[in-house]
Amino acid sequence: MTGLEMSLLRHRLNHFGYRPRSFHYSSTRLDLAEIAARLNALVEQIPAGTIHFVGHSMGGLVILKLFEAFPDQRPGRIVVLSPPYKGSEAARRFIRFPGGRNLLGRSINQLLQGDVPGWSGERDLGVIGGTLNFGLGRLIGAVGPCGDGTVFIEEMCIPKVRDFITLKVSHMGLLLSKRVAYQICHFLENGLFSRVSS
Repeated sequence: MTGLEMSLLRHRLNHFGYRPRSFHYSSTRLDLAEIAARLNALVEQIPAGTIHFVGHSMGGLVILKLFEAFPDQRPGRIVVLSPPYKGSEAARRFIRFPGGRNLLGRSINQLLQGDVPGWSGERDLGVIGGTLNFGLGRLIGAVGPCGDGTVFIEEMCIPKVRDFITLKVSHMGLLLSKRVAYQICHFLENGLFSRVSS
């Protein structure tokens, strides 16, 4: 991912009064610990008293790894979109294809081996999962319970979260949806998602 996929979401968060910073990383070359260390170095450069985190898919796990490895962070809340916390059936199927393991890279292979960051629950963490089952997973035969086409809802379950909400969007649609942007901002402001139609 180049970071361009986050542009619309970043624009919407900016519209709600936040000043988003993007963090780009290579999940193919680096493992989660290396990525988290780079994220920590970036965060240390931000002159703010409160820092919120928003991550999509593996980005959500990078944030959890950041807090596991560098727990002394400034106040703020966290929202993760479709985090493959319990692995990803779509990724397991994809690595069976020639070159699939190399294409997914080091951090995804770590995840598939069960090496996921722990979560203490000491900070407000909200999870948004998509339920529009359209995406890579369906194309390669990872069909099963409710999910966003790439990650199943049951794969997104992180212990000790403050709130969990599902919206009818696909995995990539999470980055494009106005409703998702609204819910992110509602959680960052209130520590809970809105149960009122947005």
